[in-house]
Amino acid sequence: MVENGRKIKVIIADQQPLFRKGIEFFLKEADDIVICSEANTEGDLVASVVSEIPDVVLLDISLASDGMDLARVVKQQVPSVAVIVISPSPNDEGLFMAIKARAAGYVSRNISSEELLTIIRRAAKGEYPLNDTFLSQPKVAAQVMEQFQDFSWGKGVESFISPLTPRETEILNYMAKGYLNKQIAGMLDISEQTIKNHVTSILRKLDANARTQAVITAVRRGIISLS
Repeated sequence: MVENGRKIKVIIADQQPLFRKGIEFFLKEADDIVICSEANTEGDLVASVVSEIPDVVLLDISLASDGMDLARVVKQQVPSVAVIVISPSPNDEGLFMAIKARAAGYVSRNISSEELLTIIRRAAKGEYPLNDTFLSQPKVAAQVMEQFQDFSWGKGVESFISPLTPRETEILNYMAKGYLNKQIAGMLDISEQTIKNHVTSILRKLDANARTQAVITAVRRGIISLS
């Protein structure tokens, strides 16, 4: 997570030189970002991640025969890195695999430079922009619930003793429907900072590190429903 005004270190991993240069061109215009390396092979990427310890990796899904597996390898090497997977044709199955790989983002190659810049900054702060996509896709949410029954997320949560307040449960239901903090604040007529405080409390009580994890844990515990 980037703090204290330090520049965001980014690695661009893509087979196509023109695409890499295009990303490099607009990222260099951002004062808070520095490109620390580029990679066009799986081996180059892993070596660069280990040596540079970047904050964010922009990973072309086609860089390896199994791009999601490569994302997992990158996370294993440097758990703190945020991996943003770039796909020529994002779909529900790809989103599901990105969630399993613990990617921070899953975006189209046709994404605008402004949108990608926003996602990079959010990911560098420890957020998971991928959650916004996941929570708005009921089919993927159902698939995650089915496949992750024995996943490590939420292990031990069955014994947690800090129940959610009615307000926290209400906010969690909005989170499960894909609403962002600002939208929830507007609907409940309270400040966005108050929503952020509630979300922080929800994550702590559910022993979760991200919104998706909190929703999955809450559904498994019967606190909320995705229906």
